[in-house]
Order: sequence, then structure tokens, then C-alpha cells
Amino acid sequence: QVQPVESGGGLVQAGGSLRLACAASGRTFDNYSMGWFRRAPGEEREFVAAVSRSGGLTFYTDSVKGRFTISRDNAKSTVYLQMNSLEPEDTAVYYCAASLAVVGGTRSSEYRYWGQGTQVTVSS
Repeated sequence: QVQPVESGGGLVQAGGSLRLACAASGRTFDNYSMGWFRRAPGEEREFVAAVSRSGGLTFYTDSVKGRFTISRDNAKSTVYLQMNSLEPEDTAVYYCAASLAVVGGTRSSEYRYWGQGTQVTVSS
């Protein structure tokens, strides 16, 4: 079992950058693939990015490709989301989640453990 805890959110101007971190308690972090999701005001939660257990495989939703990078440090039990060239449309609460799959997918139902979320606000 892991308990994700997100950090690093905040207010940034359009074109700026933020790095989110998700620290997962528990001794078996590398047994889980990890994903980032987000929920904008009035919208459904959507998939952003995922990384495999080893960190060797990553994939992204189309709207963030080339701007966001997901990575993980298994020694620190932490997954990161580097967000560059931020746009007002990226404003949302960002959630970190853990899946028992070797490579987590894009559906929320594939992830068992969720963090509380961190707010990202991008001003125009």
C-alpha cells in the first residue's frame, strides 16, 4: 500500500513553469506505476501523464505533449511532473495516483491510491 502526497502547486503566469512532486509513503513504491490526473473547475477529472514502474515508459495526453515531463525516483519514492509553457487551460487541481499495473493507463479506475491534490493556477 502507498499513500501519495502531492506538492509544488501554485500560481504562475502563462508561459511559466512549475514542478509538481508526489511523495508516496510505503516500502513498495517501485511495485506501482504512477499517474497524474487533473480536474479543472466544472470539468471531469482527466488523465495527464503516466510512468511505468521502472520509469522506462511514459505517455501523455495530447494536450501536454512536448510541454510536460513525468519522471520518477524510486530511491526517493517520488514521482514528478515538470510543467513548462503553462497555459491558462492547464489550471486545475492535479492529482497523483498509484496503479498496480506495470504501466498505468489513462482511466481513473486503473489507479488504486490517490493523493488529495494540489492546485495549479495559470494566469493569462
